[in-house]
Amino acid sequence: MPAPPPKPPVAADLPDFSRDIPPEESLITYPSAFPIKVMGLQVDGFEAAVLAVARQFDPTLDPATIERRPSSGGRYLGLTITVTATSRVQLDELYRTLSTHPMVKVVL
Repeated sequence: MPAPPPKPPVAADLPDFSRDIPPEESLITYPSAFPIKVMGLQVDGFEAAVLAVARQFDPTLDPATIERRPSSGGRYLGLTITVTATSRVQLDELYRTLSTHPMVKVVL
């Protein structure tokens, strides 16, 4: 009789990536300006939605600093927002929140 397939890992088996990396091990010095690219359909409210999410994590984010790049066909809009990163946890949560927003297609 063949061995049963291995069980997939459960949350308790996975490493905890939510902790801050010690400053001496981080490639980022905090605080620092950190650009994030966000892409979605070019529709009314997309930029405002991204700005609202980003401001939850960086209330000082100035909308005038957002870079906009429409796709060649005009269907999509790429935004580059530059937040003041204060910790790895802050960046992880910002990426997670943006990635799960219904208007956002990609976060880089």
